[in-house]
Amino acid sequence: MKVTVIGTGYVGLVTGACLSEMGNHVLCLDVDERKIAILNSGGIPIHEPGLEPMVKRNAVAGRLQFTTDIAAAVHHGTLLFIGVGTPPDEDGSADLQYVLSAARNIGQHMTDYKVIVDKSTVPVGTADRVRAAVQEALAKRGLCMEFAVVSNPEFLKEGAAVDDFMRPDRIIVGADDERATLLMRAIYAPFSRNRDKLLLMDTRSAELTKYAANAMLATRISFMNELARLAECVGADIELVRHGIGSDPRIGTHFLYAGTGYGGSCFPKDVKALVRTGQEFGIDLRVLAAVEAVNDIQKRVLVDKVLARFEGNLQGRSFALWGLAFKPDTDDMRDAPSRVIVHELLRFGATIRAYDPVAMDEARRVFGDLPGLSFASHPAEALQGADALLIATEWREFKSPDFEQIRALLRQPLIFDGRNLFDPVLVRSLGIEYHGVGRGEGVQQTRSNGVTGRV
Repeated sequence: MKVTVIGTGYVGLVTGACLSEMGNHVLCLDVDERKIAILNSGGIPIHEPGLEPMVKRNAVAGRLQFTTDIAAAVHHGTLLFIGVGTPPDEDGSADLQYVLSAARNIGQHMTDYKVIVDKSTVPVGTADRVRAAVQEALAKRGLCMEFAVVSNPEFLKEGAAVDDFMRPDRIIVGADDERATLLMRAIYAPFSRNRDKLLLMDTRSAELTKYAANAMLATRISFMNELARLAECVGADIELVRHGIGSDPRIGTHFLYAGTGYGGSCFPKDVKALVRTGQEFGIDLRVLAAVEAVNDIQKRVLVDKVLARFEGNLQGRSFALWGLAFKPDTDDMRDAPSRVIVHELLRFGATIRAYDPVAMDEARRVFGDLPGLSFASHPAEALQGADALLIATEWREFKSPDFEQIRALLRQPLIFDGRNLFDPVLVRSLGIEYHGVGRGEGVQQTRSNGVTGRV
């Protein structure tokens, strides 16, 4: 099948690569000439495990191509996936300018039946706006041409996007056109061999499903972070609480980790957009407003702990920071807790030496030449002479460090663990002062049961 994918960011590039992996002839369009030049030279403009070899393999086979030519891209595919960005506007709503621009371009160049697939995360009602934009562009050409608009939201986790696309747990398709539905079933058939994973619904339900999924996951994170604050006050250990409630099959174990809050390109933006949608219809989504408020507080949790430990005086203090990306296996720093940590510590007069296995280049772009912030080429280099170690991202290489080396390199043996990677009893037994998130004294009373720490 001939497929066009508009946009070569996380959603567009992963979609194009995975569809070409199944034998489809995919043409990816982007107006960013730099991105297309990188892709045509054999590179990829983002970090995503498993994506680069897949792109190279299918490009060499001739199934995956890249272009800036809008007309050629529209003519190529019967299915046209829109995978462009929908950044938050000033009022928190999703900015649809790129989605609607793509729709107008399709209307300006299409010459036969097209299925326009909204792959980007978009507010309820966007399919109708896309349809109107295409019809308007056709009308300006004096044409009346058949086409369909389908909602097919992505459910890809950064750091595992390729696997999520190739092995989906569900495929949401919002469509009211029989021909478009058949084409969508055909394109996704290779991804549903063991069972039918495609859930067919109307476009508005499909659009709301995407926002509801991300809002639910964000809610679980904020719920655990709020409980972690209570756990510290009452002397409980949030990790033991997590095990206790996660063993209930009605709750499950996913997204129950307390930490420094959520970030990235999805949860912050989508919660804001859903709250804004509610406001437009006169509904105050108070639970989601609280989710966002808790997350804003939680991004400061390590800073508040540091300030309390040093009695509010950070002048002349130096800190090692492990982790800059908002999560492991990505270089994405959009709304990352590390950004709040860096700016707040610097504001109080401290200096920071930071390390991240993947996000160093992105950090240099994000922070620029920020006075007081420097970057280390190795975790140990960041520790040298620092007053404490702060952990903001749960990279695997941080999970079993050389604690003796940490003691030797730090000015004083002190760890602020924003991801609860370590067993407090073990770390303290090595002579290191340890501060986690929601780790009360209860952990010391249950050491023998073997369930302390992150699993």
